[in-house]
Amino acid sequence: MFVTLLERSVTVALANTGTLMRVGWAYMLLLVAVNTATGHFLNPGSGFSTVSYMTEPVSAPDEGAFRILALTVNLLVGFSIAIAYIRRILIEARDFPLVLSKRTFAVVVNMILLGLIGLAAFIPLLIVSGILTLFTGPVGALLLFAAPFVSLMLVQKFSVVLPATALDDPMTLRESWRATRGLGWPMAFSALIMTLLAGCLVGIWYVILWGAGALTSNVSLLEQIRSALFPMGAMLLIVWVFASLHATFYGLIRERFAARLGFTGAPLEQANTARSQ
Repeated sequence: MFVTLLERSVTVALANTGTLMRVGWAYMLLLVAVNTATGHFLNPGSGFSTVSYMTEPVSAPDEGAFRILALTVNLLVGFSIAIAYIRRILIEARDFPLVLSKRTFAVVVNMILLGLIGLAAFIPLLIVSGILTLFTGPVGALLLFAAPFVSLMLVQKFSVVLPATALDDPMTLRESWRATRGLGWPMAFSALIMTLLAGCLVGIWYVILWGAGALTSNVSLLEQIRSALFPMGAMLLIVWVFASLHATFYGLIRERFAARLGFTGAPLEQANTARSQ
């Protein structure tokens, strides 16, 4: 099931690259505008020492606060892109190019809840593993190593509420937990691999912009554009990877979307068998 989930997630992402661009173009322009204005405000007289204002060392408290505000705006726009993307590939929704609605804030609230669930699971495991390490050595170290994966598994079992919220499906956290019974570890390992993939893609994007900057150094306008493109591109890549992943999870437990995501009878039967065990 892990291989099936991972393969489907990657296939969904690759098959819907154009969809991401079609539903996200207006948000991308908004991100460029926001990040250009922020970069202009934070640009030191000597220019950026890194690719973007977002990767610059913080030299003053007010700069850090302003950067956090810009990051919050980027995340909010990123959630909007993810919602539009999932709605287009699953229900062919034709929403307005720019939408900020209750649905967006509901997704944000669910993301915060998932983060709190992850912390609520990770911190006790961290404490227990630390205590066990003092008395048992290898057992505690093993639990310490496993703690992040256990937390990730728990979060992924609840995470199906995110695409459900995007589609106005009134799924609760409890229903998400029940619907993903037997699928927790495959979902967790798929999420881990996709996280590594997203990190690699963002790193490649950074290197591309760094190389472009090396060829066009000391040009203020180009430096501002490069600074704005990095967070915009990074957000788009992260949305592309994780929205495709969670759309795949959702399609597996909501069989009416399975065919749209390319699932055949065998994976669905396997998932149903896992949930019934």
